[in-house]
Amino acid sequence: EKVDYPHPLLEKISKETYGILVYQEQVMQAANLLAGFSLGQADLLRRAMGKKDAAEMARQRLIFVEGCLKTNEIQAKLANSIFDLLEKFAQYGFNKSHSAAYGIVTYRTAFLKANYPVEFMAAVLSFEISNPDKIANFVSECFEMGIKVLPPDVNKSSLKFAPERFETEEDVPNAIRYGLSAIKNVGEGAMEAAIAEREKNGLFASLEDFAARLDNRAVNKKLMESLVKAGAFDFTKEPRAVMFAKLEQVLASAASMQKDKKAGQGGLFDDFELAQPKSKKNEAAAPSIVWTTDEVLAFEKELLGFYVSGHPLDSYRGHFDSPKLIKIASIEEIDTKEKPSSHSIAGILSQLEVRYSKRDNRPFATFKFEDFTGQVEMMCWSDDYEKLKDVLANGAVLCLRIRVSKDQKTDGNRVTMNNAQALKPKAAKPRNATDPDPSEPPPPKPPAPPKPYVLRLNTKQHDVTDLERIQEVLLAYPGTLPVFLEISQNGHKARLELDESFRVTPGPDLRRALTVWL
Repeated sequence: EKVDYPHPLLEKISKETYGILVYQEQVMQAANLLAGFSLGQADLLRRAMGKKDAAEMARQRLIFVEGCLKTNEIQAKLANSIFDLLEKFAQYGFNKSHSAAYGIVTYRTAFLKANYPVEFMAAVLSFEISNPDKIANFVSECFEMGIKVLPPDVNKSSLKFAPERFETEEDVPNAIRYGLSAIKNVGEGAMEAAIAEREKNGLFASLEDFAARLDNRAVNKKLMESLVKAGAFDFTKEPRAVMFAKLEQVLASAASMQKDKKAGQGGLFDDFELAQPKSKKNEAAAPSIVWTTDEVLAFEKELLGFYVSGHPLDSYRGHFDSPKLIKIASIEEIDTKEKPSSHSIAGILSQLEVRYSKRDNRPFATFKFEDFTGQVEMMCWSDDYEKLKDVLANGAVLCLRIRVSKDQKTDGNRVTMNNAQALKPKAAKPRNATDPDPSEPPPPKPPAPPKPYVLRLNTKQHDVTDLERIQEVLLAYPGTLPVFLEISQNGHKARLELDESFRVTPGPDLRRALTVWL
């Protein structure tokens, strides 16, 4: 598109950014060249614009308009429109050096996300390890990217989030294992000791083995309860409820054994797994200890920040594909500077609290609302609450009509609800006795076959040099994966499959070599 400059002097200032005022320096240059401001005065103008000081802005506008007329004979109407333009960009522009640094970081992180998605997302999750809300948002992003986030496991997890390592080098990791220190109520020091013990003396065989091999001063009951509830001992195949019920006994036995060892009292069965003999009464009682699916999911949400074994909204997933709905994670990104906006969201309601206004003692409600991407706090004022109070309940799955407006106190977005409608799940297949226990992680799916490589070339941008380089790279990685060229010319596209002699063996080195076209 042809760049349109409101005044010729603006071309000198913003030609390198195609007529858009990107940098704070450009705002200052415009005031300097067009209105005769000194650079010191221009900086004061920039600050006033950034702080949105209405009184100071009105004063500066008069000086700017007068300066434009005096310095460059720019009439008031055009001068005011240019001032509006400067004001708009000054509110969010950075200085040039700051922008350059952000640009570099953006390109580097985009490269990592595109070429090393599992490693990149594991690093992002680890960086936000103490922020459950952000973890839930990034786990949802992993799901969208086809990356599975696996539950914590005392035999497989690292201290923080890490790519899951498979048996053979040929497998491309496509899963992230939850970090042990990210579990709520689990200390980093204790988990460092657990990982060191695992690496030195081998994998843990059971809940009892874990308790016996770690110092009982570091491994307390609360820590063990959190590990069990989060699924870190699911590899034992024992139901979480059964393990939870016997924790006190396990910890007492481990403490007794460690005390005897310190005192130098060896026993005949020291090398055998720590376990207490079960009475017939206990054996009969154990199977009756069961947590419901809802209890399992609630514990996971509390300790991990998201659901691992499933999601309360799983049977409603079909509703979330509607283009009429927005995601909760996107609410904070909605621009409310000009005016509030209305949207529809779907999710599950929790932490409902009914309050009464001081003015007229009428009830209104506050609650949290959650979808697959995160949760938001919300208000339902008296008029709407009285109409909808029968629909609003903890655990209700609803479609809400919401109003997003600027919160003057926090400068963020505030959400109020003005309508609600119950959602019905799609018919779910009944669960049989042979189906897996929902408290156990599902078996890993076999890796999907690799997709053919598609290399995109544009006749305006690429030439024979690109083809020669592509040929050189492809011949260096012979294999069986097909390769296609997608040629674009004047808005038309054609996709061509290359000869079998150019088929390749996929891998990270080849991806890197083809990044420019892939």
